[in-house]
Amino acid sequence: MRFFKKAILYVLIFLTTLIILAYVSKVDYLLKAVRVIYLKGHQTAYLEDYKEFDNDTISKGNIEQPWPIHKNYNKIILTPALEEVHKKTGTVAFLIIKNDSILHESYYEGFNKNSKSNSFSMAKSIVSASLGKAIMEGKIKSLDQLVSDFFPEFKEGKVAKMTVGDLSSMASGLNWDESYYSPFSITTRSYFTDDLKKVILGLKGVDAPGQKYKYLSGNTQLLAMVIEKATGENLPNYVSKNFWKPMGAENEALWQTDKKGGIVKAFCCIASDARDFARFGKLYKQYGKWNGKQLLDSTFIAKSITPRFKASPEYGYGWWLTEYKGKKIFYMRGHLGQYVIVIPKDELIIVRLGKEIGLQTNKSTHSDDFFVYIDEPYKMFAK
Repeated sequence: MRFFKKAILYVLIFLTTLIILAYVSKVDYLLKAVRVIYLKGHQTAYLEDYKEFDNDTISKGNIEQPWPIHKNYNKIILTPALEEVHKKTGTVAFLIIKNDSILHESYYEGFNKNSKSNSFSMAKSIVSASLGKAIMEGKIKSLDQLVSDFFPEFKEGKVAKMTVGDLSSMASGLNWDESYYSPFSITTRSYFTDDLKKVILGLKGVDAPGQKYKYLSGNTQLLAMVIEKATGENLPNYVSKNFWKPMGAENEALWQTDKKGGIVKAFCCIASDARDFARFGKLYKQYGKWNGKQLLDSTFIAKSITPRFKASPEYGYGWWLTEYKGKKIFYMRGHLGQYVIVIPKDELIIVRLGKEIGLQTNKSTHSDDFFVYIDEPYKMFAK
């Protein structure tokens, strides 16, 4: 018994020492990471982790606008290749919307049309839309307005010329490590810290802004902070008022915050469903018009879905871009293979939400599974 008591004491001393060292080393956020992610058997953030964090609400309006159901709804079956990919990668939702009507939808692993899952970086497209709205309202002058107009912390050095457009187009030049699996990266710190604002305002410029594309999640977080300061509104309320409600979302959404009553993790982490995520694809496909009302300026959207840099044709302002088999495509994209894919030429929107991303061969900046989600529906149509 005495040995057992000593063993417990030593374990407690060891754990206490680890906790003290974590705080002294300024990696105390890892304690939360261990509890939320690693002890649950995950190596990175996962689809339903929003349940483990504090959240703010993106409220829906009183008038829902359900998607019309296509006359051939679910009459065209998925191809064997799609079924195989869904099984291998843990797809939980797959939608095909043709001519603004749901032609096909499949759900897996207990998910349904109302099930929430983590958007991850698809949220960046929504933050960029919010930037467009703030410009439309005159609360931000233009894409060329300086970030330092809102945060004087960026008045000195290379960042002095950094604009809100640089943040949206991933051309800030800030020091950021976009590593999702390293427990010591700033991305991981930002995901688990309870003082995200401090982390972001501590960023420094290492490259001249506005010169080249480099994907950094910190850009979107800083952009969200700018939008909140410019509008005087918190971002979930701003998105609710300007998009969620007027577009008739069927469900409220949740947006993870760094702590209770804190700021949203704007670079990621909107928990919503496939149907409501798809509304942003439709909004951009229609160049900002919804039910006859111009929610976003069409010029802003045209710029958003056009590459800013010739050397980086894969990205515009908050949206991923490609041209594939003669079709221009723009899409929202998130960690582990979350997609809202828009093919305007064929009036097509494809949504895939899931637990893993497909095999990557590094042949393209776009993932291999992304092309499967495009190719296979066309084979379905041909049949």
